[in-house]
Amino acid sequence: MVKSKVEQLVIDALEARAPEHDVDIVDVEVVGATKAPTVRVRLEAADGSSLTLDQVTAHTSWVSEIVEGVDPVPGSYTLEVSSPGMARPLRRPRDFERFCGQECQLTTTATEGRRKFAGRIVQADDHAATLELEDGSTQAFRYEEIKKCVLKPVYDFKGSKEGKN
Repeated sequence: MVKSKVEQLVIDALEARAPEHDVDIVDVEVVGATKAPTVRVRLEAADGSSLTLDQVTAHTSWVSEIVEGVDPVPGSYTLEVSSPGMARPLRRPRDFERFCGQECQLTTTATEGRRKFAGRIVQADDHAATLELEDGSTQAFRYEEIKKCVLKPVYDFKGSKEGKN
């Protein structure tokens, strides 16, 4: 995955300490205007389960300490620490392997032609992820070409019908 130098510095610093806290660093983004940037850190439990709001709050202090130590942007910034949510970002080969069979939206670093793709992850290894695109074709994407990839959320507004006739 393509990350900015600053984002990668923050990821590396956080990942070095994450095992001590039994969490996994899902993603780091630096977004927003130059005068008011936001550093977003997304966490989940080391076993891949979601964190509660109280757990995220408990992790915020050590995350803040590490991000401050890296000093990712000049001046002030806002730090957001959260769980990945339904549109979970995928950034490592193991993320693509874990969510094989799921629908995602992917943006590449291509300079000519198409840059955005949507489809189902059908294969992932250490070098590339292969998507079955909406037209039924398949295409492999090397991780170093992937700028951003997020799972497509699945909403179930009907709920369970169990026990109803």
